[in-house]
Amino acid sequence: CQECGEVICSKKDPLECPQCASSDLKQDEDVLDTWFSSALWPFSTLGWPEETPDMQKFYPTSVLVTGRDIIFFWVARMIFSGLEHTGKVPFYEVNIHGLILDAQGRKMSKSLGNGIDPIEVIEKYGADTLRFSMLTGVTPGNDIRFHWDKVENTRNFANKIWNASRFVLMNLDHYQPIQPESKEYNLADRWILSRYQMTVRQVTELLEKYNLGDAARALYDFIWDEFCDWYIELVKSRLVPTNDQRDRAVAQQVLHDVLMGTLRLLHPFMPFITEEIYQYLPQHNKTIMLDAWPQPDSSLVWQEAIEDMQDIMLAIRAIRNIRSEFNISPAAKIRVQMLVSDDEKIALLQENSAYIQNLAGVEQIDIREDGAAKPDQAVSALTSWAEIYVPLGGVIDVDKEIARLNKDLKAAEKDLKKARGKLNNEQFLSKAPAEVINKEKHKAAEAQARIEGIEQRLRIFTGM
Repeated sequence: CQECGEVICSKKDPLECPQCASSDLKQDEDVLDTWFSSALWPFSTLGWPEETPDMQKFYPTSVLVTGRDIIFFWVARMIFSGLEHTGKVPFYEVNIHGLILDAQGRKMSKSLGNGIDPIEVIEKYGADTLRFSMLTGVTPGNDIRFHWDKVENTRNFANKIWNASRFVLMNLDHYQPIQPESKEYNLADRWILSRYQMTVRQVTELLEKYNLGDAARALYDFIWDEFCDWYIELVKSRLVPTNDQRDRAVAQQVLHDVLMGTLRLLHPFMPFITEEIYQYLPQHNKTIMLDAWPQPDSSLVWQEAIEDMQDIMLAIRAIRNIRSEFNISPAAKIRVQMLVSDDEKIALLQENSAYIQNLAGVEQIDIREDGAAKPDQAVSALTSWAEIYVPLGGVIDVDKEIARLNKDLKAAEKDLKKARGKLNNEQFLSKAPAEVINKEKHKAAEAQARIEGIEQRLRIFTGM
């Protein structure tokens, strides 16, 4: 109002000021609808309506990334505004992602008070952890629920990366770059190099399809399960300074190359930790951001090595399971007998038995052809290509173990009886909430599974 200065907000043009009734009104010239102004964003930021150098170089843009809830409000308006004012579409591709919801699946809002301040998460766990936790498990276009447990698990993953990198850096003393010949790589080297090259291809293809969640999961599995849990453990004995120096240099080169390449793959997901580790690695450049994206090299893929390593890993897992199930002390060195029918598998075991000895705590491996006599007082496990026997005599006190199992059996039977007593009580079933009833059913099923497992182990011990 020109008369009294009152600011009037109205959907329709007002005829007079509600404060002083003056008709001398002037419309504010600097008002633009939010969504209308947003629709001009792709080209107005580049100098439009002038034909600026930025406009010529950067318009149309390549891709728009946005949430599913503003497709009509923003995406569609940018498209028809771009066509109307420039004659060109504003972008060629649109990646539409889901929304971040609370743990109950509700949209975050001030009225519900269920919002999560990302700054608070970053201060506690770090930006990389927040970024990666929001990507893993996400399918294209679908919403994701925010869970603190998932953030903490990702923090553990970041710690895993840091600790593995520290191990590599500690073992790169006197490192000099070499180019090993193919014959100088052992089975573990060929396996991890093959898996790395396959991961490069997989992650690249998934990112090109904007399938960020699966790309993050592929990296997570490779880093945690294969590089950290397997290769680093397999390579430790070769890094001892007294080891053959050429073999040590080959192991150092593989560790360096795989870690460096993996950091480059991981950088878009976790930029801070990857840059920090990168700066400590030998042969780094100014910044990881300017390094070329890894390209798959088919000459470093040995399919036979992948299959052979899987066989070795199956044997190690089987022996570890026996140790766990029969309560064999981690410090106890055990003897293992393996019955194998395939001559190629026998040769594979003989050449790589050190892997099984080091990673499964085995003192001696007795490899025999299928059909040979089986050891006494032994528990067995089957893989797709071998029968594995672990003699327990002298390793554990059988009588003491039988007593312990009988005690556990009584406890499990007591739990089962208690749970079934509630489930057979009509009054309990009619009054208890469904979640309480389901909890008792779960307890009964769990107790039954424990009983079956204990009875199976007792049959083995009593058979001895």
